[in-house]
Amino acid sequence: MRKLVYYVGTTIDGFIAAPDGTADFFPVTPDVIDFITTDYPDALPTHVRAQLGVDVPNRNFDVGVQGRTTYQAALDIDVTSPYAHLQQIVVSTSLTGSPDPAVEVVSRDVVERIRRLKAEEGKDIYLMGGSRLAGSLLAEIDALVLKVYPVVAGAGIPLFTADFQPTGFTLTGTRSLENGTVVLSYDRA
Repeated sequence: MRKLVYYVGTTIDGFIAAPDGTADFFPVTPDVIDFITTDYPDALPTHVRAQLGVDVPNRNFDVGVQGRTTYQAALDIDVTSPYAHLQQIVVSTSLTGSPDPAVEVVSRDVVERIRRLKAEEGKDIYLMGGSRLAGSLLAEIDALVLKVYPVVAGAGIPLFTADFQPTGFTLTGTRSLENGTVVLSYDRA
């Protein structure tokens, strides 16, 4: 059975983006790029893979799920299929149709759609964000992979936006990168 994995970068104080949704303040140094291209190349957008010369099979994921706001960043640069190497699902109540035939838009019964995907054969499901989507799917998240950057933001978009619902996870791995970024891996307890 597939796992739903929330793989995301965060600040020390738990923010995945600035208040305006940008994430350009994260120190994406050569060691971070090496980690991503080696361990999580499938989490790179297709156009970024091309820029970095990453041409490898998907290692971890074959489906990507993202919220409307996360998807908007691609649309802003005229990319309608940002993860062409994955089955792409955008969760949105504001999109009336998909701007690309390779992108499925889901507007209701999101948890049921995720459960159906998890029951299928294949690699894991990459939960890209955002915060509200991660919060709404917290009960379905099987694993977390957090790239904790050595930055305190003070404010921004949190890792999860949800009602109070303490949910236990067990630490399964740690990895320190040269620039101070720490990768923490967790499985649902």
